[in-house]
Amino acid sequence: MKNLIHPAARFPPAGGIPAELRQRYASAGHEQLDSRGLVFPADLQLPGLSSLIQESWRRSAQLQANPDNPEAPLAMDSEELEEYRRQHPLAAIMPVIHKLLVLPSHDSGMLVAVGDEVGRLLWVEGDAEMRRRAEGMMFVPGADWSEATVGTSAPGTALALGRGIQISGAEHYKRSVHPWSCTAVPFHDPDSGALLGVVDITGTESAVAPHTLSLVEATVAAAQAHLRVERLQLAAAKQSSPARRRGPASAAAARDSDGAAGSLYRNSLQLLGRDQALLSIDGRTVALSARHSEILALLSTHPEGLSAEELCALLYEGDASTMTLRAEMVRLRKVLQQLNPAAVPQSRPYRLPLDLVPDSGQVLSCLQRGSHRIALEIYRGAVLPRSEAPGIAELRTRVSSLLREAVLTDGSAESLLRYAELPEARDDVEVRIAALKLLPPRSPKRAALVADLERLETELSA
Repeated sequence: MKNLIHPAARFPPAGGIPAELRQRYASAGHEQLDSRGLVFPADLQLPGLSSLIQESWRRSAQLQANPDNPEAPLAMDSEELEEYRRQHPLAAIMPVIHKLLVLPSHDSGMLVAVGDEVGRLLWVEGDAEMRRRAEGMMFVPGADWSEATVGTSAPGTALALGRGIQISGAEHYKRSVHPWSCTAVPFHDPDSGALLGVVDITGTESAVAPHTLSLVEATVAAAQAHLRVERLQLAAAKQSSPARRRGPASAAAARDSDGAAGSLYRNSLQLLGRDQALLSIDGRTVALSARHSEILALLSTHPEGLSAEELCALLYEGDASTMTLRAEMVRLRKVLQQLNPAAVPQSRPYRLPLDLVPDSGQVLSCLQRGSHRIALEIYRGAVLPRSEAPGIAELRTRVSSLLREAVLTDGSAESLLRYAELPEARDDVEVRIAALKLLPPRSPKRAALVADLERLETELSA
């Protein structure tokens, strides 16, 4: 899978300089700029400013962005904006952005913005007072915040670099933006890798706290997963539609009428909460048998490959002949051959020739980054819950236990309550007690929790 979010693109403060001193250096740097903001000599070096900020300022000057212009220009009127947003691919991810970023922002004095691939803001939501203040610099839906127009800013510079970035105070090229700080991460198409837009958090100093970049990156990852799942479901529905069942000619015509959508899909494996995995390769989706689900789950989590003996040990309880495995692999190869010949597993060792992304792996990746809330959003239930294959049981336990531990350790009351709704947490007393401790005394949710705990106590005592 392509690394669509670049961890290496996090740019720390220049030389570890304290934030207050960085602002002084940035303010001093602005005094070196031409009063019109149009001149930035190529050989001019500004002490204390990171090379990233200096290079962005230089690009801004070359593009004739004016630092003294107090407002960003409006690129679209309300009617044009509404129609453009409705048709834009990022409209599909807004429920995820709203849940993971916008709702928490109301209590944190932050703004959450989503822009298109050329830097035009499409949605700006969050704290009402901050939105009113941001209108003064035209940080509003429909405004152009590209680097070419407003100079250095998190949304525009993130798009210019194709990387996540944080811009603090006077590091902005436009002087009217100096009271603000922001963090932005580009949004790439989860299948083709094409740049679709940018997700931004804007506010005061807390908007560039170290954890903010990780939060936005994790949210983008969750939104990409959401978009991929929606496409998989759409592809599956199209595969089973009457047009698909009429034969190859009709199916080809249907693909053409869909705009060759299949070329946009990557390769993924949905294991969570399913007894039979859903496999998608190049836009074609198929439900696998239970055994084939187990095999692909194991191979996708061992990209280096497994010998026949190793795969047998992970797949079958007790002693099993490799001949049994080989017969199963012949059948699996036939299934994959129909989807894409390039997806047929290699042997000696058994290994997948292409990247196959399991949703369980996405959960583990989020947990490794400390993003338990995003992991909980992706998690649909246990990995192949009815499978008794030793390797699957180990993976199932690992994913489930790490998620539970993360929610218990760092989760909010809402996260704990959401986790408690999972089938595997039906009898989890510890989770409910932890949620009860975090809920406000007058919360209406306490009564249901207490009743649930009483039920569990009765069942356990019986």
